[in-house]
Amino acid sequence: MPSAIKLMVGLGNPGPEHSGTRHNAGFWFVDVLAAKFSLKFRPESKFQSEICRIDTQGYDCWLCKPMTFMNGSGHAVSAIANFYKIPIEEILVIHDEIDLEAGIVRLKQGGGHGGHNGLRDIIEQTGSSDFKRLRIGVSHPGSREYVTPHVLSRPDEDDHRIIMDAINRSMDVVPQILSGELEKAMHKLHGSEKLRVKSEREKDEG
Repeated sequence: MPSAIKLMVGLGNPGPEHSGTRHNAGFWFVDVLAAKFSLKFRPESKFQSEICRIDTQGYDCWLCKPMTFMNGSGHAVSAIANFYKIPIEEILVIHDEIDLEAGIVRLKQGGGHGGHNGLRDIIEQTGSSDFKRLRIGVSHPGSREYVTPHVLSRPDEDDHRIIMDAINRSMDVVPQILSGELEKAMHKLHGSEKLRVKSEREKDEG
């Protein structure tokens, strides 16, 4: 039987100057999810985070936005996981992903950090890379030296709409994610994206 997800961590940087940047796509996701369950984040100093809790419809899962800045995300994750005794395999980390086009969302089990500083710190602080990931595509700027300014800048209006549409579509698989049924969530999420891309292609051709 799959392990239910007990902690969802959206990655980003605190402060209004960062709120609209691509690197904060993880924050965008958990904000939408919290609103879906009519929840509000509250500061929790012992976790260096803003948190809220889904405790309804048979689910019991903490939502977390680390306030440590991206490079210190692991401190917040390890603190809340240790306090609530949440195993690493029951943690889902939501983050921006330059290796996916804007509008693409992918689920993944484990893996490396791929150069993402938030993932790197979580792996270092928890001693494991076995947490689950939800990767939100923000597109690649085309050259390695442009990656940092790209993720720390705001997407244009079209890309922002595309990314937020993808986040809102991914809410459809939240029940499967919370239940730990990642395979089901993957098939449903990735299948809906194929239909969307096909529909958009046909619309363009028409």
